[in-house]
Amino acid sequence: MSTVVPLEGLEVATYTLPTDAPESDGTLSWDSTTLVVVRAYAAGCTGLGYTYAGPPAATTVDAVLAGIVRGRDVLAVPAAWAAMHRAVRNLGRLGVVAEAISAVDIALWDLHARVRDIPLAVALGAVHDATPVYGSGGFTSYDDDQLRTQLRRWVAEGMTSVKIKIGRHPEDDEHRLDVARAAVGDDVELLVDANGAYTRKQALGWAGRLAERGVTWLEEPVSSDDLEGLALVRDHGPGGVDVAAGEYGYDLPYFHRMLAAGAVDCLQADVTRCGGYTALTRVAALCDARSLDLSLHCAPQASAHVGCAVWHLRHLEYFHDHVRIEARAFDGVLTPEPDGVLRPDRSRPGHGLTLRETDLEPYRVA
Repeated sequence: MSTVVPLEGLEVATYTLPTDAPESDGTLSWDSTTLVVVRAYAAGCTGLGYTYAGPPAATTVDAVLAGIVRGRDVLAVPAAWAAMHRAVRNLGRLGVVAEAISAVDIALWDLHARVRDIPLAVALGAVHDATPVYGSGGFTSYDDDQLRTQLRRWVAEGMTSVKIKIGRHPEDDEHRLDVARAAVGDDVELLVDANGAYTRKQALGWAGRLAERGVTWLEEPVSSDDLEGLALVRDHGPGGVDVAAGEYGYDLPYFHRMLAAGAVDCLQADVTRCGGYTALTRVAALCDARSLDLSLHCAPQASAHVGCAVWHLRHLEYFHDHVRIEARAFDGVLTPEPDGVLRPDRSRPGHGLTLRETDLEPYRVA
């Protein structure tokens, strides 16, 4: 019997869904989120992958990547991943192209696991049974009541860490931090994300104020492109406040440079941007070599299984927008257990998601 299972083809679709309220962080405002979905077919099975990107990512999948991976062995996904990287040399690997590769790689690994009839966490090499999550939202556009309601919901769902956005209106942030602390109590870890809103000296000043309020995580205090600035805040900021960044990493060299610069206490990576599961496991290995934690950024349903395969895993961001979209877009979503984890269902092959195509059709844009 042949040990090769050829990929029959890919399909891609793009959907734009509105947010439930206007949203903003330290450097950006938005009122909708676009989901690019890839389905891969082989041996009577369907694999599902996705990324949060724009229609150009779907165009890249359809016009370039589909032809590259068609006919390749779905039991050898890293070979397909390498072929995609070679094919996009003249397009440029970063940004939209990396997001397209990510969606295809996620679909191929899901298909791989379904063909083998095993859960995705097992196919990726699980070292944990579940992935801890923290509640994330707390947008700068929220009023106090919206902020309290959201944070209390995360805590009620069992999460012991929550994160809010800061940096857009610094004059309001100490008040918002006090509201957040009062809402969740003293036993819940409070995290903040500035989305690169500060200069280096502003970030150092804020790190001290955050430490006074018991904040333990400062994400992107300066631009994630400013590795020297991140390292400055990490080295000279108060003890107990971890500096984190990495969500905009699109290839392995980016993460290597960030780690080599000593820029973070905890690295972040987004499986829908960095190159999919094939790349994410390599990013995790860079962290393992340094005994440094990795935190997974957003897309919780795509990330929960691979989180189980990350040795030095800290947690996964249970991001408000993506939680809403994934519950609407897919059947088979995982929900947090009382101890604040997403636990993959090992009775289902792959990641267990199926597309709710009819429900999504009103939001389809391509």
